[in-house]
Amino acid sequence: MLENDLILDKTDLHIIRLMQENARISNADIAREVGMAPSGVLERVKKLEQKQVIKQYTAAINPSALKQNLLAFISIKANEGPANIEATKHLAAIPEVQEVHHVAGDDCYLVKVRTYDSASLMNIMRNHLSKIPNIVSTRTTIVLETVKEQQQLVIPEA
Repeated sequence: MLENDLILDKTDLHIIRLMQENARISNADIAREVGMAPSGVLERVKKLEQKQVIKQYTAAINPSALKQNLLAFISIKANEGPANIEATKHLAAIPEVQEVHHVAGDDCYLVKVRTYDSASLMNIMRNHLSKIPNIVSTRTTIVLETVKEQQQLVIPEA
């Protein structure tokens, strides 16, 4: 539904910029910011949700608060390459896996994993990754320090 049939005007962009900054912002506050009636803002937000521009509302949780202090990126090579839908389903089903990307280059997938410690990462690798058919090899990079991590997109002014 997205691509060609989706045109965002200046007001839509302003609304999603405000919502990205604070997903808990009220319709009344958005209406004041964009100079519209709250009912008009509500209608636009519903349309943005229907068009999948706004996909979900989430809270950003500090991983340290849950003792999930280990962040790793795992490059995975599979026999059948990125066309291996079965491997992607298995990877996406692992709860600690936050992202699965098909990538160009020597590897097939780049997987972001957040977990407690190196022992729990090893458990994921032994009990999940090693059991996925067609995985040939993995290369794990453990993050020592995160300088910047964000989900927010750059939203154009108009």
